[in-house]
This record gives sequence, structure tokens and C-alpha cells, in this order.
Amino acid sequence: MTEALGVVLDPGVLLVVVLSAFYGVFVGAIPGLTATMAVALFVPLTFHLDAIHAIAAVVTLVACAIFAGDIPNVLVRIPGTPASAAYTDDVHALARKGLQDRVLGVCLVFSVAGGLLGSLLLMLFAQSLARVSALFGTVEYFWLYLLGLGCAVVATRGSPLRGALGLVLGLGLSTVGLSVAHGTERFTFGIAELYRGIGFIPAMIGLFGLSEVLRNLLAARGPAGAEAPPAGEGGEGVRAGARSVFGFATGALRRRKVATLRSAGIGALVGMLPGAGADIAAWVSMGVSRRLATARRVRAGDDESSPEAVLGSVADATAANNSALAGAWVPTLVLGIPGDSVTALVVGILMMKNVTPGPGIFEDGALVHSIYLLFVLANLVLLPVGLLAIRAGRVLVRVRHRVLLPIILLFCVVGAYAIDGSLFDVGVMLVMGLLGLALERWRVPLGPVVLGIVLGGPLEERLIGTLSTSDGSLLALVERPQSLVLAVLCVALWLSPLFAAQRRSRG
Repeated sequence: MTEALGVVLDPGVLLVVVLSAFYGVFVGAIPGLTATMAVALFVPLTFHLDAIHAIAAVVTLVACAIFAGDIPNVLVRIPGTPASAAYTDDVHALARKGLQDRVLGVCLVFSVAGGLLGSLLLMLFAQSLARVSALFGTVEYFWLYLLGLGCAVVATRGSPLRGALGLVLGLGLSTVGLSVAHGTERFTFGIAELYRGIGFIPAMIGLFGLSEVLRNLLAARGPAGAEAPPAGEGGEGVRAGARSVFGFATGALRRRKVATLRSAGIGALVGMLPGAGADIAAWVSMGVSRRLATARRVRAGDDESSPEAVLGSVADATAANNSALAGAWVPTLVLGIPGDSVTALVVGILMMKNVTPGPGIFEDGALVHSIYLLFVLANLVLLPVGLLAIRAGRVLVRVRHRVLLPIILLFCVVGAYAIDGSLFDVGVMLVMGLLGLALERWRVPLGPVVLGIVLGGPLEERLIGTLSTSDGSLLALVERPQSLVLAVLCVALWLSPLFAAQRRSRG
């Protein structure tokens, strides 16, 4: 460990970490430019770096990009990364009340806390957790995805039926294009661009970002348009700004120690499952948090819509986000199996540096311990860099809507186009913006729609794969102990709103 500490504290490594932190925040804060894209754009530079410098850059920029996605999420209601979509409506509603500093402070502090706890789990239990990951097969992933979809309904505020309607709509949109399971085209109407399906990032930008622009235009009064939202809680100056960002968040962290540990554990466990990722971790953690908190508030008679209650579930989701990043490295290091799209690129980078992921990597103790320490360092660097990003973002809330709305629209167009350089994706974004506006009028939550688009394809693929290997027998879905446990959890989750409504009617 001493050797690894000397490697990580090398001035060259520290410089790479700092520069990568700013790069990650910049990319993450631009809607449509994901952490995966940030790593992909960075890969050519790794030719000129050694293994430690390359890993330091990737770990840092991903951790910072995941947090930075919360900045446009809070300020302009556009998730910067898919992992932020779980709590978009909640955080933006608080920002419109002038609480954006408090919200972003919670996102930053709990992102760092989740990242540090995830790093600790990676250090202590990497090889043990990899054995758990190996127990998951096709049928377990089917139930895991179904559990994530159920959490999307449970975690939304308002009517669970409307949340379920949004989820069904998202699952329906996910069926557009070539079926992975059958290889046949569906609902393409002869449009070649639809063969690859509806991209979830243009859809997400349209549902949240463009619909917000349209809603503000329709609600505008007078030729000058709406005024900017309240400027926030903090005063001017570095010390006052830091107090407004960190004051509430640090107190919340002290009060929510157990919940943070739970959320970080959920994030690490979900993150280590190949193909799951930080977005599913956020939904699952938020669903668990909101269900437990609702049960406590029903007994105590508290208001579940208070800012403190809302920020509690947001804190748990953000802790799970960054904890999942460390969890994704468990199967990568131990089994050589990428945990997500980012670690898939990491495997390529390591192979290029003549480092082969797998059990043999632990023979190089200095390298493995350096990776552990780099996770800790990346999350610590996120604190000052994140604070600077929050202070820079505060400029947005002082801009009048007649100036801000065209800028948001420009970001929406650029974000949708940047994924594949396709004008068709811009058209998808426009259609989804109109759909999002209509769904908001009907009070249908948008988060489940996005998650349905993201998970619909993998869910169908796992279901068909399981049934095709068992001659169509539904018993194959629950014949293994781990799949049976997940199935029971899913059924309990989906039935919990009915039980809660029954208890309220009796009370």
C-alpha cells in the first residue's frame, strides 16, 4: 500500500486527476454528452499515458461527469446523464423555489459520500462480491430489470397508476426497431433510421428539456416573458457560497448515515452486475428510500412533499449513483467482465497497456492498490471542483427566460445531434418534447417513460432468452434460488402501492 500511495501522489498523476475532473464536469454538464462519451473521446489520449495515468483520468472524469449531470438537471430540468433522470422533477421543483444551492449541495456531498463508500467496498470485498456477480444469469437479470422498472413507478410522486402508464408507454417505445430477440423489424413504417430504435438520450432530452421550454413559452405573460427564478439562498463571496451549498448537505449526511450506507450498498451491488449501471442503481435506491420513508411518514403523519423529505430520497439516489461506479469495477478487475460501458472501454485501455483484467491482476498489488486509492482521490477532488461548477451554474438562474430559453433549446438540439451526428435524432427530440408536454398536462410522470425506453430492450432479450432455453416453461423464471428471491421482491414491490392504499383507507 505504501508503494501505491507513492504512485498516486506523484505530481504527474495529481495533475491528470485535476485536469480530468474539470473535463468530466464540463462534459457531464452538457445534456446529451454522457460519461461514456467523455471516456470514448479521451481514449486517443491514453496512447501517450502509462496505465496509472490513464486509469486515474478515467476514474476521475467519470465520477465528476456523473455528478455534473445534476447541474442542468436542477437548474434547467435537463438530465446531464441518464443517471440523473430518476429525480429530475423533484430537484427542479425545489430549484424553482430558490433552493438550488441546497439541492446541488446535497447532490455533491452525497455523490462524494457514495463514491467513497463504494471505493471502500471495492477495497474490502472485491473478490467476494465478484462471486455474487457470478451467480447472476439471464433470468436474474430479467428480474433485476423488472425490479428497476417497479422502483420507477414506486419512486414517482402522485398516482402509481399514472406512473405505470408512463412505464408502459416507455416499454412500448422500446419495441420500435429491429428486435434483438427475433431479428425482425417492428413499427418502423419503412423509415430506415427507426431500424436502430428510438435513442433514449434524444428521447430524454426532448421529454425533459424541450418540454420545459415549451411549457415556459406557453406560460409566459407579456412580451418580456417570465422572470428568472429566485437567485438562491447564499450570498456573494466564496465563504458564503460554500456555506449555502454545504450547510444543509453536511447536516443531512450526519442525520442520514444509515440510509447513506444502505444506498451505497445498493449502488455497489447493482453496479457490479454487468449491464446494470448507475441509472438502475439510482432508481432502485430511490424506490427503496421512498417506500421506507413513506411508511415512516404514514405512521408519524409527516408531510412527504416537504423539501427535507424530497431531498432525502434524492440524497439516496445520488449516493447510489457514484457507489455504482466503483461496483462496476468489481467484475472488471476480478473476472475481466466489464460492469458497464465505461469499464468496457477501460478493459480496452488496460489491454493496450499490456495489463490483462482478471484474477491475475491481483498479483500486481501496487497496481490494484493504486486503483483503489485513485477512487478515493477522485471523489475528494470532486468536492472543490464540484463547488466551482455549482457557483458557475448559478449564473444561469440570474438570466431572464427570454434569453435563457433559446440557450436551453440550443443545448437540446446540440445534445440530440451529438450522439450519432443525426438530424433524425433531433426530430425524435422534437417529437418527444411535444409528447412530454402532453404527458405533463395529463400529470403522467416522465421518469418511468425514459426508464422504459432504456430497459425495454434488455428486458425482452432476457425474457425470450430464458424461455427459449426452457421450451417456453414459465417455471424457468423461478427455478433458481436467486431468481426466486428476486421474483418475490418484484411482486412485493409491485403490490406495495395497493397495500399502502388499503392501509390509508382503513385509517
